[in-house]
Amino acid sequence: MSARAETLLWFAQRVSAMVLALAVSVHIGTIVFAVRGGLSAADILGRVQGNGAWLAFYVVFVAAAAVHAPIGLRTVLAEMTPLSGRAADGVALASALVLAWTGWRAAFGLYAGV
Repeated sequence: MSARAETLLWFAQRVSAMVLALAVSVHIGTIVFAVRGGLSAADILGRVQGNGAWLAFYVVFVAAAAVHAPIGLRTVLAEMTPLSGRAADGVALASALVLAWTGWRAAFGLYAGV
């Protein structure tokens, strides 16, 4: 892979890490607030379902995870296994697609109440 492509991947992983740091903090803080407030799962679902702001938050959260984790996986595969080059890229791409698909499916399912 070219130096430019490697630099873009490095940058994407750093930016996605910043988004994840904020998103994880909001996610965990919300869980702690809800549990300490005595909310049940039904109460939480009632507040989240149909809420576009929470949907947008989780869509961005999933996108950041789907960018960040596969780039790290690609690096680990290239450095620690016989896989490298296109093979590592393919595994990373496949994992990005699986993370995005399953995460967005969960977010939209939560939003729709499915």
